[in-house]
Order: sequence, then structure tokens, then C-alpha cells
Amino acid sequence: MPCVGDWLNSPLSIVQGIFAQNVPNSDWEKKVTEYFKEKLKENNATNWVPSLNDVPVHYLKPNSLVKFRCMVQDMFDPEFYMGVYETVDPNTNARVLHFGKYRDVAECGPQQEIDVNSSQTVTSERQTFYCVPVPGESAWVKEISFFASQARVSPSTSYTPSRHKRSYEEDEDMDLHPSKQKEQHVGKSCCSGGDIHGCVEPKRLETEASAGHHVISPNCSPPLDLNFPLPGEKGPACLVKVYENWESFKVNDVLEVFGVLSVDPVLSIVNSEERDSSTLDPMECMDTSEEQRVHSPPASLVPRIHVILAQKLQHINPLLPACLNEEESKTCEFVSNFMSELSPVRAELLGFLTHALLGDSLAAEYLILHLISTVYARRDVLPLGKFTVNLSGCPRSSAFTEHLYRLIQQLVPASYHLRMSIESMNHSRFIPHKDYTANRLVSGLLQLASNTSLVIDETQLEQGQLDTAGVHNVTALGNLITWQKVDYDFNYHQMEFPCNINVLITSEGRSLLPSDCQVHLQPQIIPPNMEEYMSSLLTAVLPSVLNKFRIYLSLLRLLDYSISDEVTKAVEEDFVEMRKNNPESVTADDLHKMLLVARFLSLSAGQMTLSRERWLRAKQLEALRKARLQQQQQCVNGNEL
Repeated sequence: MPCVGDWLNSPLSIVQGIFAQNVPNSDWEKKVTEYFKEKLKENNATNWVPSLNDVPVHYLKPNSLVKFRCMVQDMFDPEFYMGVYETVDPNTNARVLHFGKYRDVAECGPQQEIDVNSSQTVTSERQTFYCVPVPGESAWVKEISFFASQARVSPSTSYTPSRHKRSYEEDEDMDLHPSKQKEQHVGKSCCSGGDIHGCVEPKRLETEASAGHHVISPNCSPPLDLNFPLPGEKGPACLVKVYENWESFKVNDVLEVFGVLSVDPVLSIVNSEERDSSTLDPMECMDTSEEQRVHSPPASLVPRIHVILAQKLQHINPLLPACLNEEESKTCEFVSNFMSELSPVRAELLGFLTHALLGDSLAAEYLILHLISTVYARRDVLPLGKFTVNLSGCPRSSAFTEHLYRLIQQLVPASYHLRMSIESMNHSRFIPHKDYTANRLVSGLLQLASNTSLVIDETQLEQGQLDTAGVHNVTALGNLITWQKVDYDFNYHQMEFPCNINVLITSEGRSLLPSDCQVHLQPQIIPPNMEEYMSSLLTAVLPSVLNKFRIYLSLLRLLDYSISDEVTKAVEEDFVEMRKNNPESVTADDLHKMLLVARFLSLSAGQMTLSRERWLRAKQLEALRKARLQQQQQCVNGNEL
């Protein structure tokens, strides 16, 4: 067996050792999984595994163990491969068994040939996921994950030790993997001498493709669109090959995978030759050239990861333990320690958000409730726990929403700022759709991971005409808010994809979109310079305090909550009493809203069950919010008169 350190640099040698010891017993696959599972449990061993989120692929050693934090953007068709195959030496007739798992290319010695008719051959199946970095992942998540890493990267010749901790963003203009040289040569030779735009280097094309731009030359094939849901996203897209339990994963799941990195240049050459070959019999290859291009992109641009271990992530906050289910949250030392100091953290966060909302403490209370809200269950088609807030009365001229979003971005792990305008509604692609030519799911803005904060800015919306695409986009936003689902377009039918997105809408008057709760902003201060004011808020907060805010908002979403029978009875009696006093102003919808406010109010205080005190506080907040709306409506009506 190889030495202990080899499990990071040469995982396939470990697999080979286990395979050799256990063949023909089929248990070798389980033993491989158990081996790496145990290794990763040891003393922060996961921090020693290089991450594709932090390190450019050309700095990593091929066939080494890597990890990747990602969202499943698409699932390709299952593929068959040789799980076990036999090679034979034609001269000596010596036979050797090999494993094909965790490989893209069958290994075969110089004097050996694969015996395709061997009785020892085992055909297996694996699933390929097309994975992208988590859309809208905040810069602070990347930074904390990056500096927590203790990986020692020792890649190919392009690597220099003093620079192994450069991120993708810093490294976007660096050369790609050496295998890319062939593609650069092809790219240059296919262009005419005088066509400067057509001769843009492939690396430049790839960078622009990753940012959502398409540079297409009439003589060159277009750059590969990495299919990121949000514009301007950077980082790697990967083909993730899953061998076990792939049915437990679905599109839009956020995963952390540990596996063998495959960037074999042979993959690029073979795929390029297949596409360029004019002798290919169309009957022998059912895939279109576009499908081959999408499903078999150059490995230097879209690396492969052969998964040994994969886990679905409940959250992507690096300040929290990765897995924290309801049972663990009751006994976890980290949770109990943080809960003991929850009250001052909440008070500081409330003060911070009050300043951010120009001195409005009521709006700050509701913003906290919004930020910790999550869909905790679905009853029939109704998502329970969604809490979309419409913050009306926002100043338009000062780019208030832009600055507020930047503050929210510093608090939540993933977010996106959607500027609502006639042009963006008419020309943006919100809904993912199926491209049957390339046999892939083309992403849209609303293909987001669970618990992403979506801030919709209506303050810049002006009068104009929505075209058909614009109407579909606005309808999609309405369905997302009301039902927490997005209907993906499969041309001949639509398919529902449930989601869990926190939507905050900022507007001058009442929003055009539906919401669960409208809070009218009442600024107590009007800063002369909004940008300077908002920036000073962030610089005034200590990094340690900011991290506590981040833990607070992520952790409270994961906590369990219940209402005792005694409190349920008291709430019912209270509701009956309220209806007696004013039957028209208190409806069943109001009760539902008050219970929702009470739920998140309790959780915000670290209480996992509803108390009489929190119920009364929820009623008080709702009364203040409604009174403010009535007052605002009277002002509007008075102005109209």
C-alpha cells in the first residue's frame, strides 16, 4: 500500500492498492469510500484538500484529490464505463485486471492491449452533473473559505510556490493548462489575417464567456458558454461524475464534493477530433456537434471531478459547522456557546440595520425577521415560512437600494440585486429553458440556490411597454414570491422547481409584485451623502462583530420551532376576542401573518417555542406597521385632494 500522505496527492494509487487486495470481491468500492471518509474526519483534514473554488485548475496536480463547493446546474444522461477491465500482453499473454472507476481514460501499459471480450469485464454506470459555483456567493464567504484552507498545492510546471493562493478573480488573465496550447493554435489558424476581432485569443473568449458575454467570429466557433445563472460570475464550471446515490441529488442542490481531478489533455484532443472529423458517419453518432461541444468541453476549461464523497450542504456559511441538523443543533457546543450570547448580538444587529434604514427601528425589526425566514414546510402547494417584505417609501434619487444591498451582501452568504426596469424585464432571461439541440438546461436569473437573498429594486422603474418576454419574467417573479417555485421551460411543457428564496422588494409606493408584508420606511435622518454614510456604517463595525451577525442570520434559519397546545389555545382565544372587537379589520390572513411574525420574532431571540410575551410583541409590531400604512395612505389621499 502507498504511504499515508498519498491519499491527497495520489488518491488513485490508494484505490489501486485496495482494488488489488480485494479483487475479485466487489467490496473494494465500499472500502475505498470508507477509507477516504475516515481520512477526511481526521483533524480538519478537509482543510488540507485543495478547493477548485480557491485555486485555478492549472495550479493543481492532475489526478490529485480536490474539493468543490457548487450548485447542480444541470444533470446529463447517465453514462456507461468499464468498471473493471482486463489487459493482455500479446507477447507473453500475461493478463492484468484494472479498475475504470474514477477515471476518464482507460489505463493501459505500452505492451498491453485491452481485452474487450474478457469475461472479467464489468460494465458500470455513473451520472454526470454539470456544476457551477454557488450563484451570487458573497465575497466574504470566498475569503473566509480561502484563508481557512491549509492546502499545499504542488501542480504542473506553470505553478510558482509564491502564488499558489491566488483566486480565480485575480488569475483570470493567466495562461490556462498547457493542454490548451493546441486549442490556441487551432483558434489562431482558423482566422483570416486581417480579422483582428476574429483572432481574439481563446483565453480572452473564455473569460468573456464566463462573464455572460459571447464573442462570436464568423470564421471561428463561438466560445463555450459556461452557463452561469447570474451575469458576471467567475470561477470554474465542472463536470462532476457521481458513482453512488446520485438519485438523492437534484438540480439546484448545493453540494460539497471530494474527488479525483481529471484534466487529461487527451479528452480535449479526442473531443476536438470527433467534432472536426468529416468522415464521421452520422448514423454512428447520434449526438449533434453542439451536444458534443457542451457535454464534452475541453478539460482545461471545464475539468472533471470523479466523486469519492459528496454531501448536500444545508448552508454555505464557512463560520458555521458544515452539517448542522436539528438534533445536532440542540447538543452542538458551537451552537450552545453562540446561543448564550444571542441577546447582545441581536441588539447590535438591530442597531446596525436601524442606521442602515436611516433611523427606522420598526423597519429594522422586520428586516431581521425577513433575513432569518425560510420555507420550513409545504402544505399542498402552499410554502410555509416564506416572508417576502416590501419596503416602500424608499428614496429614489440617492441610490438607497444599491447601498442597502451592499450592506445585506456583507451579512448573507449568497445574494443578487435585481434592478427592475422595462429594459431588464424585456431583455433578461429569468426562466431556465431546455435546449434540445445541445441537450442541456440553459440557465436563467431565477436558477438560484436555497436561502439566496434576492433584492428587487423597483425604485428605478419607469413607464413603458412590457413585451411578451417581459410579461413572462414579471409573472415568474410573482410565482417565485407567492408559491416559491419557478416553472422551467421545456418547450412542450413546463416543469415546477420548488425553491426557497428570500425576496426583499424596495419601492417608492406599494410594489407591483405580491408580498407577504409591506413596511413603509420612515427615515429619521437624511444623510447629505448616502454613499459616504453607508460606507461609514460598515467600517464602524468590527470584523468579529460582523462575523457574529453572519452566524446569527445563518444559524437561526436552521433551528427548529414549535407552539405548545397551551399557547395555541391562548392564541385562538385572543383571535376570537380581536374579531369580536373589530370583525372587519382582523381576518384569517392577519392571524397567519401574526403567527409568522411571532415565529421569527421568537427565533430571533433564540427561543424555539412561542411564549405569551412574544405573541404580544408580534401583535404590537403588526399594529404599528398597519398604523403607519394607514397614515401613509391618508397622506397620499390628502395630496390627491
